[in-house]
Parts: sequence; C-alpha cells; structure tokens
Amino acid sequence: MSNSPVFEYNSSRPILIIPEYGRHIQNMIDYARTIENQEERQKTAELIVDLMEQMVPSGKQVENYRDKLWKHLFRIADYDIDVVAPNVENKRPTEDELRPKSLPYSQSKIEFRHYGKNVSNMIAKALTMEDGPIKEGYINIIAAYMKLAYKNWNRDHYVSDENIASDIKMMSGGKLKLDDEVNLDILGGVAKSQYSNQNNTRKRRRNQPSGKRGRRRKNSRH
Repeated sequence: MSNSPVFEYNSSRPILIIPEYGRHIQNMIDYARTIENQEERQKTAELIVDLMEQMVPSGKQVENYRDKLWKHLFRIADYDIDVVAPNVENKRPTEDELRPKSLPYSQSKIEFRHYGKNVSNMIAKALTMEDGPIKEGYINIIAAYMKLAYKNWNRDHYVSDENIASDIKMMSGGKLKLDDEVNLDILGGVAKSQYSNQNNTRKRRRNQPSGKRGRRRKNSRH
C-alpha cells in the first residue's frame, strides 16, 4: 500500500464562478443546494450571505449591497437553488441583460482635434457675439487657450501667434480675426498667474482657524 500524498490541482477542480469569494464559499453554496429541508436550506443560504458580507466589510457602505450578494449567490449556484431573497429574484439573466450597453459616441466632427471640443464651442459662441471690445477680448482668451492646448499636445513643436491666428480664422470660416498686437504668451501667462493666485488665496483661507475667518468676515461688515 502506497503512503505517498495525493495532490489535488486546481485544473482538476470545478471552475470558480466568482473567484473573489474563493472556493470555500462556492463549496458551501453547492452544499446548500443539496439540503432537502426548505427551512434549513433557506437558513444556510442566509448564513452564507452573512459570511460573504463579512469578507468585504467595506461593501456595507454601498447602497443595496446585500441584494448584490444574493445575486452573486444565485449566480454561483447557477440559479439552481430553491431559496428566497428579500429583494432579488432568482432568475437567470437574458443575453440582452448580460451584454453591456454600448456607449454613444459624439457624432460631431472635430477638424482640429488637438484643440478639443471646447475651443470649437468657444468659437461658435464668439460668432454670435456683437462686435466690440468684449468680443475682441473673448477672441484673445480663445487664442491664448488654443496656444496653451497646442503646447500641451505637441511640446516638441513650436507654435507662433501667427499660427493660432490662422487657425482661428480657418475654424471660424474667416469671420473671426485675432488682433495683430496681442501677445498670446503674455496673455496666457497672466491667466495662469491669476488662476494660481486665486488657488493660493483659497488655500490660505482654508488653512486659517475658523475664529480668524469669522473675525475677518465680521470686521469686513464695518
């Protein structure tokens, strides 16, 4: 008689339906399926769900998480277990339910992809504005943003203000024109500096004790 140990390889075992729960949970569910007494089978299934919940305690923060565990139990049992879940039906999902829904893609065509959809929307808005200093300032902001976007998209390629002016003219169908005297590097730097100053001000206010903030608001009323 041989005393050599008998090894059991995973390749010879049944495939794990949901590997996250491990083989013990799957074996327990398989055992619960064989229990003939309805009350005992129901109680066993509920205990298994309790154990599954303990394995992932952080899941308790998820809405209807216990319903999800019951769905997993039915799936592991191949929907062949006669037990009742509080809010879940023991029903095999259809092919349409299993198939993920396709994500809709934008049908709009973006000719200058390196600028992104926002620039196209901004140019479309500028075309609706009345001529004047407000519109001119808005066009300058668009141009500065375009230059920053272009630099981020292609850091190895130099882009001049003339290139941006040409692109704005082309994207607007020749209806928008950039002021020749505008320096987009300076304009973009000012915008970044203002944005940075605003962020620093917010951080300082957040870091101040609540009492100092309250006194400052109170003093500002006088």
